[in-house]
Amino acid sequence: MTILYTILCILLGYLLGSIPFALIIGKVFYHKDIRKFGSGNLGGTNAGRVLGKKAGIAVIICDVLKVVAALGVARLVSPVAATWTGLACCIGHCYPIFAHFHGGKAVSTVFGFLVGMSIFVFKDASFFLVPFIMFFITLYLFKFVSLASICGILCGTLYISAALWYFDTANIMIIIACWLMSLLVIYRHMKNIVAIRNGEERKITWM
Repeated sequence: MTILYTILCILLGYLLGSIPFALIIGKVFYHKDIRKFGSGNLGGTNAGRVLGKKAGIAVIICDVLKVVAALGVARLVSPVAATWTGLACCIGHCYPIFAHFHGGKAVSTVFGFLVGMSIFVFKDASFFLVPFIMFFITLYLFKFVSLASICGILCGTLYISAALWYFDTANIMIIIACWLMSLLVIYRHMKNIVAIRNGEERKITWM
């Protein structure tokens, strides 16, 4: 039964992740389809650029909370189910079934994943704070949100891997899910990586 419940949780996570809050907020409150503006991504960064700061913050909060909610439900099954459900939620955000599989780059949802892991799996805030600090250090030094996001999730994944060094089946499954999360973020930012290399990536101006 545990396997069945885990599968159901993963499916639920994907569906929750597929809720395109950037698209919903843009259409309902601003009468804009943000897929037609800016980068075209359904994420908080593009929502902020197209719709304004308040909209961007609202999208980020909603995207974080949907992953935290998915993890919270799946934790009732097991820590492994919670971890893979969080991954499924982030995949749903990137490839949402409710928006023709065209979503965001998983920045907000990854931090939602780390928040949920800290609360429901590890019960230790450091699993969120360490990668969060790395994110802001990288952002401060280089001014690229994309690079900071990649460094943040890699830091979080390494931190989790180090904490679960005493390998058993459950720990290995959690570590694999976290590394897949890192690969997802890197893959979604491949264009940004190329842009950074070519000196074409946009830098933030508020830090």
